[in-house]
Amino acid sequence: METVVSGIRPTGNLHLGNYFGAVKNFVKMQENSNAFFFIADYHSLTTHPTPVNLHDHVRSVLAEYLACGINPEKACVYVQSDVPEVIELYLLLNMNAYLGELERVTSFKDKVRQQPENVNAGLLTYPTLMAADVIIHKAAKVPVGKDQEQNLEMMRTFARRFNRMYKTDYFPIPQAYNFGETLVKIPGLDGSGKMGKSEGEGNAVFLVEDPKSIRKKIMKAVTDSGPTMPNQEKPAVIQNLFDLMAVVSSSDTVLHFDALWNSCEIRYGDLKKQLAEDVIHFTEPIRERILDIYKDTDYLSKVTRNGAERARESAAKTIKDVREIIGIRKF
Repeated sequence: METVVSGIRPTGNLHLGNYFGAVKNFVKMQENSNAFFFIADYHSLTTHPTPVNLHDHVRSVLAEYLACGINPEKACVYVQSDVPEVIELYLLLNMNAYLGELERVTSFKDKVRQQPENVNAGLLTYPTLMAADVIIHKAAKVPVGKDQEQNLEMMRTFARRFNRMYKTDYFPIPQAYNFGETLVKIPGLDGSGKMGKSEGEGNAVFLVEDPKSIRKKIMKAVTDSGPTMPNQEKPAVIQNLFDLMAVVSSSDTVLHFDALWNSCEIRYGDLKKQLAEDVIHFTEPIRERILDIYKDTDYLSKVTRNGAERARESAAKTIKDVREIIGIRKF
């Protein structure tokens, strides 16, 4: 069974786009892979979060992923900072990472432009920490989005470089995880494209969001003046609402409003009201599970403690081997 490793950033609440994208595929991964999922709290330090926010974000994202189906009995679920071996490998990889190649990473250059007052060493060496997170478990596969493809290539570079420098084939060269199907893309509510936090709070429906807020957001969703002739093509802002309805509503509901569109009888207020209730019906059970798990400190402690033990067992073996390969040995 292949080992797969993926990090989870503690950067705010999950929304429907996350659920139908990464989360559902993580649930599939744990069924047919030796899966390691970690909360990347060290990575988030590059933005200098407050201690209260950092801890709460880790707790929130852990509760959300568990509520969405990540099973700690099937996958190893842990917090990055609970596995100090990762930082030792990070240090060792940095010894063979070069300034020029790190400065050329697109995500680093983007951060330099976005936050010129906070260009820290953690941002520069972000790719080596990502590589350490993955290859510490000798992973064969890692799921990556478009924005992380270059970082995957850097992981492959560091693994190859280690093998070449020390004349070994110790580290597998990680490949992109292929989910075997097209990922479901959930549109945002502002009509601009996919759902996401970066586009603004009003663009996304969060899994932990209360019904009143969901109704308010969806009623404000962007629309147009309506169809002017039967069976005309839907503009993007309207197709977005139908695409969202397709994943949360019954097929009869979608057909009903599609027929109203084609006959030029559609009323967007009715469409939005129905969509809002269907979104609430879909998210309510998940929201209740999230809130229950978030409050259960004993359960969260057990999950992270057990996960850290499993992750450290894997990581410690790698560090022992790497030290021996490099020549760091006791007398």
